[in-house]
Amino acid sequence: MAGTVIEYLKKYGGAVMEGVLGKVLIVDDDENIAELISLYLTKECFDTMMVHDGEDALSAFDTYAPNLILLDLMLPGIDGYQVCRDIRSRSNTPIIMLSAKGEVFDKVLGLELGADDYIIKPFDAKELIARVKAVLRRYQPGKSDSASDDKGKCVSYPGITINLTNYSVVVDNIQVEMPPKELELLYFLASSPNQVFTREQLLDQIWGYEYIGDTRTVDVHIKRIREKIKNHDTWGLATVWGIGYKFEVK
Repeated sequence: MAGTVIEYLKKYGGAVMEGVLGKVLIVDDDENIAELISLYLTKECFDTMMVHDGEDALSAFDTYAPNLILLDLMLPGIDGYQVCRDIRSRSNTPIIMLSAKGEVFDKVLGLELGADDYIIKPFDAKELIARVKAVLRRYQPGKSDSASDDKGKCVSYPGITINLTNYSVVVDNIQVEMPPKELELLYFLASSPNQVFTREQLLDQIWGYEYIGDTRTVDVHIKRIREKIKNHDTWGLATVWGIGYKFEVK
């Protein structure tokens, strides 16, 4: 089952502003929750599609081409973890996981599979909207006002170029696919070579003060970056035990 609620709001009340901020695919087996989320998002000028199982989610991802996915973990058939794994293997479309599971293990697993954020049910509508907008801001960076500003958002070392303007990482002339938060974390560290940052500082800088999570989020993203980019003879991601991380330049 899939549908948009823009017509619903026009008929039964609720302002629909001209211009759509983005398309959000809502995947939740609870139709009432999915409809409620859709109403919240539509009022904020998002277009939405709702599906209620993993198989339909994968199909809708191809046909609807969403800008962001809200993905429940407990789905009939293919569960949310597998859906996330499948989508992440072929796309960097942002994924926010929704779950009643609040254990650290569940959060870490979701992040390791490629989710950009993790929200625990029940959640506040304002928080959900804020998280969606924050993730989309990072995924769709705004245009710079000048060429010098564009240049300032690119960091290069021998064998690697990290460009925050177009969200790209090139290693040895090969582009490396990387989700927004991983790229932002790598760029932030590389922009301050040999400076040590605590996990708390990195969490605040990349995820923002509104993020409700723990410092293991940083560890998970560092691990994923290291799996994609091996240390160079002259640079690399270094762990400073008991403190945090740094981009080490030799």
